[in-house]
Amino acid sequence: MQKHWSRLTLFLRKAGVPLDNNICERALKKAILHRKNALFYKTLNGAHVGDVFMSLIHTSELNDIKPFDYLVALLRHHKQVKKTPSDWMPWNYSKTLARQGAESESP
Repeated sequence: MQKHWSRLTLFLRKAGVPLDNNICERALKKAILHRKNALFYKTLNGAHVGDVFMSLIHTSELNDIKPFDYLVALLRHHKQVKKTPSDWMPWNYSKTLARQGAESESP
């Protein structure tokens, strides 16, 4: 332990560093669960679609957004999503929705 003391106490040198790695473990758990579920995809295209949805769902959860609401918004605004996909990423789609609401209300 004395040989590794500097590395073991490295987290003490930076304020706000978490004492555990639960965030990483939860992310890995989702990936492992998805890998297990992916065994039952019947086609490569189905697997690709499942991977895309899993990525969107997990990214929205990491950004504190309800995945169901996010996916519904993507479906409702599919034409705009196709034009500017970067505006509809989970971390900024609510601003895009607000901007579109303001544009539709203005004369």
